[in-house]
Amino acid sequence: MKITVCIGSSCHIKGSRQVVEQLQYLISQNNLGDKVELGGTFCMGKCQQGVCVTVDDEFYSVTPENVDEFFAKNVVGKV
Repeated sequence: MKITVCIGSSCHIKGSRQVVEQLQYLISQNNLGDKVELGGTFCMGKCQQGVCVTVDDEFYSVTPENVDEFFAKNVVGKV
């Protein structure tokens, strides 16, 4: 599974750094380092919806406040 987080300027302002840090923590805590690849990219073209995140090319809008719920539903639930 590949998770890509936008780290462009608009998403950065909306908390992409916190989203990345929390995803790193959750991947580690759930022992998914061998199953989940976390990467970054610049603009995904959906700046109004940021923080933009894709999981295997499926788009999600994630915030620092809902990253735990996003991870449980869209990562742990699908690994």
